[in-house]
Amino acid sequence: MTDDPFTPPDPGAAAARRAYAALFRIAERHAADDAQRARQTHPAVLAPHEAVRLVAFLLSGAALPADGEPEVDRADITAALTLVPRARAELDEVEAGLISMARGRGLTWQEIAFGLGLGTPQAARQRLARLGERLPDAAREATPGAPPAGAAPTEVSAADAPAES
Repeated sequence: MTDDPFTPPDPGAAAARRAYAALFRIAERHAADDAQRARQTHPAVLAPHEAVRLVAFLLSGAALPADGEPEVDRADITAALTLVPRARAELDEVEAGLISMARGRGLTWQEIAFGLGLGTPQAARQRLARLGERLPDAAREATPGAPPAGAAPTEVSAADAPAES
């Protein structure tokens, strides 16, 4: 960050600072002790999806605040909303990896489509292609089978083609 008033701010750096601040805020206010953190999947570190979920649970009454814990306020809600894109990106990575691992384990595109609640094998292939376009380069490279950004879905193999009646 520069103090030069004529240098435009870096939106990426600002978003990263805001995401860190959002995680820190929610962790400090709603995951400060063992009992509070035990509400989460990983009790030692609050992940973005956990922070979003925690605020939503506290707001809805699905989780009860501990004695002395502050009520969820507008800034907590804003912090949680700030983390939604990061949580969505993490889930995209998980989904792309899971689809790729499913293919590696021999699942057909039809089986994958069924698991994802999609109607056709082509829809599942298109879903992986769209996920691949949204993944950061490092995640795309680490996800076997994820197509490069902008790649067309693969052709239907005999195993994935609908059975003749």
